[in-house]
Amino acid sequence: MRKLLMSLLMAGSLLSVGIGAALADDASAPAAASAPDTTASAPASSDAAAPAASAPAADASAAPAASAPADASAAAAASEAAPAAPTAPFSVDSSKLNSGDTAWMLTSTALVLFMTIPGLALFYAGMVRKKNVLATVMQSFAITCLVTVIWTVLGYSLAFTPGGSFLGGFSRVMLHGMAYIKGDKATTLTVSHLAPTIPESVYFVYQMTFAIITPALITGAFADRMKFSAMLIFMTLWSIIVYSPIAHMVWEPTGWLASAGILDFAGGTVVHINAGIAGLVCCLVLGKRTGYGKDSMAPHNLVLTMIGGSMLWVGWFGFNAGSAVAADGRAGFAMLTTQVATAMAALGWMFAEWIAKGKPSVLGIVSGAVAGLVAITPASGFVGVGGALAIGLIAGVICFWSATWLKHKMGYDDSLDAFGVHCIGGIVGAILTGVFAVKDIGGFDGSVILQLKGVLTTLVYSGVISFILLKIIDVTIGLRVTEEEEREGLDVILHGEHVE
Repeated sequence: MRKLLMSLLMAGSLLSVGIGAALADDASAPAAASAPDTTASAPASSDAAAPAASAPAADASAAPAASAPADASAAAAASEAAPAAPTAPFSVDSSKLNSGDTAWMLTSTALVLFMTIPGLALFYAGMVRKKNVLATVMQSFAITCLVTVIWTVLGYSLAFTPGGSFLGGFSRVMLHGMAYIKGDKATTLTVSHLAPTIPESVYFVYQMTFAIITPALITGAFADRMKFSAMLIFMTLWSIIVYSPIAHMVWEPTGWLASAGILDFAGGTVVHINAGIAGLVCCLVLGKRTGYGKDSMAPHNLVLTMIGGSMLWVGWFGFNAGSAVAADGRAGFAMLTTQVATAMAALGWMFAEWIAKGKPSVLGIVSGAVAGLVAITPASGFVGVGGALAIGLIAGVICFWSATWLKHKMGYDDSLDAFGVHCIGGIVGAILTGVFAVKDIGGFDGSVILQLKGVLTTLVYSGVISFILLKIIDVTIGLRVTEEEEREGLDVILHGEHVE
């Protein structure tokens, strides 16, 4: 079965190359559609937010035809005189910042960090067996610390500075050039070209919280069996080689997928498909848990899972509404669609399980809510209420199917359904963004073909590179604990502690 799935992965690689070549010159693709829509929130007086050609269109339509050449010359001169929109981080006077935007982004940053610690840590800890609870929460906490340092040293620069189509530059390595200078008469500081109304330091930490939760999601796929040392090495390499390039391709305007017009408001491809396919590769390379299908592997404490899932739901408002990078109407609408889709997905999973198994479970309704959060993530800033309801219902039912029937049919051991919820839910959300995108809300028409391009690129790149990294680690220090250690439990074996 592993050989079959890896063959499908490689076939997908060839397919994505073909589709990418066919779509490279797609004239219908709006430029840089997937970058967070921040310039619209900049103050009207800001030069950074000024359009390149500011002459009113009415002037051209009112002029006689004979004066067209003169008008064209005047328009060209005005275009040259107007400053171009910034394409890299730059310095501004502090008076150019928007205090409301800054306050909201500080709040959103805290909410997204809250999603990982303690939200995801508790959500996963409740689903494992008692002997592995501490090892599970340790993974989320350690990844938070590890990725904070990686993002500061290198990750942010590779993801969110101009560079090539697939990777950023090195201008912000060790945050070089990021400044805050308080003077006697004025304060200057740097802002990102993607968020010109807030300090760059705030935008940096906000994006850091995304970089933290993404690898933390992967741990759900290989729960109960990976060495802690191997996990740390894999997450270090994966964050640099996989996460940063995907983030750059999708969210940096010079990125390949961004310039093609992919719509991903808050991370359907960058976070969820990316983490989910890496999780599938992890559980395939590691193999099944000892006793899988024979021993009881029931969740240790579903109260923890309910609490963690609820924290994820609350924190997700920072994830989605915060991706507007402004305290504005679009942020409010993203919050609305997030709430609606999540509730609909939870009900969809609950009723699907009720019909299939005769009883609705706590684990089911919480998992359904997470599936809805995942699916609405790429669409939250682009769709209306009707689209949110449809995305939530479809994601809840499909993710229930993937976490039960598909996993059983294919025979892989995705311990906590990281692939079944995050990858499948992310794919559903990304594709349906192309179906339900409303131009009046997000400014862009959706394209299913372009969304598929983003999905396939993320699946292939993340899947193949994750496989290579895991194999390298396996032949050097080894990936998995021994069978005896696994039976005793990772809490005692890896950390010398246990839960009473």
